[in-house]
Order: sequence, then structure tokens, then C-alpha cells
Amino acid sequence: MKKKVTMQDIADRLNISKNSVSQALSGKPGVSEETRRLVQNTAEEMGYSILNSRNQKQGDKKVLKNIALIASDYAFSLKSFFGEIYLSVEKEVRARGMNLFIEPIDRDSKVNLTLPSLLTNLEIDGILILSHISTDYISHIINTGIPTILIDHHSPYLMADSILTNNRFGAFIAVEHLIQLGHRDIAFVGDIDISPSYQERLEGYLLALKKYGIKPNEEFMFTNAQENQGDINVFLDHLQNQPSAWFCVNDGHGFLVTSNLQHRGFKVPEDVSVCCFDNGQLSQISTPKITTMDIDLNNFGKKAVEQLCWRMENKEEPIHEILLPTKLIIRESTAEKKLKSSE
Repeated sequence: MKKKVTMQDIADRLNISKNSVSQALSGKPGVSEETRRLVQNTAEEMGYSILNSRNQKQGDKKVLKNIALIASDYAFSLKSFFGEIYLSVEKEVRARGMNLFIEPIDRDSKVNLTLPSLLTNLEIDGILILSHISTDYISHIINTGIPTILIDHHSPYLMADSILTNNRFGAFIAVEHLIQLGHRDIAFVGDIDISPSYQERLEGYLLALKKYGIKPNEEFMFTNAQENQGDINVFLDHLQNQPSAWFCVNDGHGFLVTSNLQHRGFKVPEDVSVCCFDNGQLSQISTPKITTMDIDLNNFGKKAVEQLCWRMENKEEPIHEILLPTKLIIRESTAEKKLKSSE
């Protein structure tokens, strides 16, 4: 009877630690790409079970599925948001007894449409793409024919299932909260060209204003705001009138707006209210803590893996877009608008 190949056998062959082999095969950081490829190739050469052909049987036991998680370098660098989604994906993949391989995409690969080597060197059963890379690049991945799920991104040009936040309704609820506190002069801050999510949050902002008969004030709509102090400064410098409340597309903008207003002598929320989106770390460490729309990032990973498993078994079914709900978390940064003596 042929002896089963183990990670220790691979480690002995290459004269490296068993832990390095585990990191290389699981896609975890800690080994160089050269070592990762060497381990993967050696494992395949030695007949290590996870690299056998997909769906092959070993007795009554099915070979583990191999899942690739792909994202831009930038997305992987955002530990407080996409990092949490990554961890939830990893947890769900492991719970289902599958293998996860991580692949960051750099700018050159994106521009040259260079696919990750693991898509050709390994038998990958399914792909998860985290956030936006580029439409052409994601299309190139989808065209491999490997079942693919998009996480926190979608496009009319991308024929793949998507797991998304209900951005429009979430933004509507946030802005409605400000309106119900008596605010009518409400600013919008965020770069809508960065992500479809931010465009959808602008639409939710406008829907709430329309619902309550408030005409949008273009002076208060900063729709190309980069997430840096300089851009926020310039915007505030050019305001002829001051809004009584601010809706920011994410916690980073919310934190920057709050600190900038305070630097200019405004008290939050006594003079002006601030509300944002995502419920990340910045909204929680701000002084005061910022009212925000909460996203269940753990649910992102769970639903993405769940949908990928379904898609791998139902390749011909129509494309699905799954919207995950948000929840308003009211903190100290929002309060009823103060009435001026003339009002």
C-alpha cells in the first residue's frame, strides 16, 4: 500500500520547517513567493492530496476544495475593513474543510492583465475577489471559467455573483436620522468614483432628502473628496454657508471631518452633527464617538463562501446579487439641531 504523503515529508524533501510548508500550502503570509511556488510544485510532484485533480475520490473521502482569495495590494492593506472580511472568509473556508490561497495583485499585474500563477499551477475550484481591482482584470479572471464571487463590488460588465452592502438603504437611514433631528442643511462627503458603494451611498443620501422634501444643495455635496486632511480643509475653506450636519461615506472621512470641524472651533454635536458609514475603528476612537451605519463584516465572509459553494455546484444558474443589511448605531456625534433665535 502506497504511503500517504504528509507535510512533514515535503518539509524533509526541501529541508524547511513543517510550518513553512503549511503556510505555503494554505496561502498564509510568512514565506516568500519563491518558497511558496517551490512547496506547491514539490507537493504536487509528491502527490500530496490537496493538489490532486478536483473532485477526485480517495476511497470514500473527497479531496479538499481549493479556494483562491484575490484582491489588490491596496485592499489587503486596509486591515480595519477588508482585513476583517479576509479573516471571516478564512474562518468560513476552514470550517468547511477547504484550502484557502491568498493572492495580492500589484499594479503591474493589473495593467498587464497577468493572472496569478496559482490559477494555472494549481487546481483552483473557486475564486473570491475582494473589492475592486479593475473591470478588465476581473473580467479576465471570470473568463477562466472558474466559479467566481465578487465581495463588496459589482459592475454591469462583470457576470459574476456579488455579495454587497445595501448601501442605498443604509445611507437613506443615516441621513433620515439627521433629518429627524431637525437638520436640513446636510453635507455629503466622499469620492463616488472610487467605488460603486460610495455612488450608491450618494443615491441613498439624495433619496432621503427627496423623501422629506429637501432640495439638494450642491455647495454641500463634496463628491470627489479624497480621504485626506488636505482635501477636507479645502472644502471647508470654500464653504459660504455652514451645514448643520455631515454625512460621510466611510469612517475615515467621518473622522477627518470631525477633527477638522473641532480644529475650527465647532463643537460636535452641540454646533454640528456628524454621521458616517462602516462602524470601523476610527468611528469608535473619535472624540466624540461617531454615529455610523454598522456592517456585519463576518457575515460578508460567511455569505461569500456560502454562495461560492453553491455556485460551484450550480454553474449554469442566473447571476445573483446578495444585499446584506446595515444597522444604525447612534453615538455622541449626532444631536438635535440648535434653533437660532431667528428660526
